[in-house]
Amino acid sequence: MNKQSVIVKNLSKSYNNKVALNNISFEVKKGELFGFIGPDGAGKTTLFRILATLLIPDEGSAIVESFDVIRDYKSIRKIVGYMPGRFSLYQDLSVEENLKFFATIFGTTIKENYELIKDIYVQIEPFKNRIAGKLSGGMKQKLALSCALIHRPKVLFLDEPTTGVDAVSRKEFWEMLKKLNEKGISIIVSTPYMDEARSCNRVALINNGEILSIDTPENIIMQNDQDILAVKTNDLYKLILDLRSYEKTDTAFLFGEYVHLCPIKPFKDLVLLEEYLQSKQHHDIIIKKIKPGIEDCFMKLMKRSI
Repeated sequence: MNKQSVIVKNLSKSYNNKVALNNISFEVKKGELFGFIGPDGAGKTTLFRILATLLIPDEGSAIVESFDVIRDYKSIRKIVGYMPGRFSLYQDLSVEENLKFFATIFGTTIKENYELIKDIYVQIEPFKNRIAGKLSGGMKQKLALSCALIHRPKVLFLDEPTTGVDAVSRKEFWEMLKKLNEKGISIIVSTPYMDEARSCNRVALINNGEILSIDTPENIIMQNDQDILAVKTNDLYKLILDLRSYEKTDTAFLFGEYVHLCPIKPFKDLVLLEEYLQSKQHHDIIIKKIKPGIEDCFMKLMKRSI
């Protein structure tokens, strides 16, 4: 029995000589919650469209549940659920009408697979007669997921499902994904939000069409043994410029109200950094050592790939 749900080998895709995917390879195990983490333009949507048989790759191969994405596209479409980044359901149909429509396409009914979507759909069922175009972002998200699940797929492809959704809805959505994953559905999800990586079994960090690293979130963080300093002053914009021009700096990136600084070599004395910032007319200086997060690891890997 094949233990892999998705197998991708040397996959490439370009648009008008602009590379979207550059010779990427990876495997997703059956029943795994696998995440693609990266910024806009990293190649996530192109990859998901190929896996959902909506695009043909230029080179390489992709297998979904033992079916080839080109040769066996009809078979793949019967066993996968796909939720694109933009809300793509029928805006002028009601919640219930959309769900019935997608169930009918796959030769099933809401009743037949209601148990699978119950935990999700019960939250929007009170609004089943509301036009889909008038739903809130979080409710549209739940409806789209219900429609992607109504035929009981073996693999679920979710392309940036939480983009533009409030923090509470994002958290609820990932809780729903974990419950679905417990039912044996392989889930491949993409997101630009680094904090969501921690909810995945494994993640692939992707940028400019290339995979920078694949591992568990914990292992990716453990591989970064470099000191991280969180630095804050009265002028964040000037701070990041001054830190990037500092001779002891490897990388410096803005994270909220702090700049995360990776030095070339560990600082033996933070006073030297403070004195440097004072010489640049910074005030209210705060410097503290912190443990690196997956965001820091991504930035470090991204710099190496440039």
